[in-house]
Amino acid sequence: MDGPAGAHIATTAVEGADDRSVIVVDNQGRTDVSCWGGILSLGAARRGVRGVVADGVCRDVAEARELAFPVFSRGAVPATARGRLQQRSTGEPVTVAGLRVAQGDVVVADETGLVVVPRDRAEEVAEIAATIVAREHAIADEVRAGAPLSRAMHDARLAGEKESVR
Repeated sequence: MDGPAGAHIATTAVEGADDRSVIVVDNQGRTDVSCWGGILSLGAARRGVRGVVADGVCRDVAEARELAFPVFSRGAVPATARGRLQQRSTGEPVTVAGLRVAQGDVVVADETGLVVVPRDRAEEVAEIAATIVAREHAIADEVRAGAPLSRAMHDARLAGEKESVR
């Protein structure tokens, strides 16, 4: 669905979002013009939006940081979108960093990367992730307790296989 004529990009996404939302912006990886900025971060933060993932670059990084509003993008550039970009739609599936993202998908991002999980698989994936995290914490605990790294990180442990009894 197209935004109102002349509306700034992403305003319809922000206005339609709530405290369960992550806004995902497909700017086709462009690095020459920003697709997210400080005023959008302010508006999204005031609506309780959990964060933004942009396949492109953003601007006003300090403003988002001051708001403690998470913005994940390919980098930053000062060039504003005004007069350079036009919004095509809101709520339609997009591709970000090669991943298809549809409205309602679970989106998790951090400094390491991006994960997209279809809503109907979220519980299953969360259980698998919890198992992996528990296993990694156990390995880290062994290393902290003085175990040699090669023993703590043996292949069977990392693969999630049960250790054989000797």
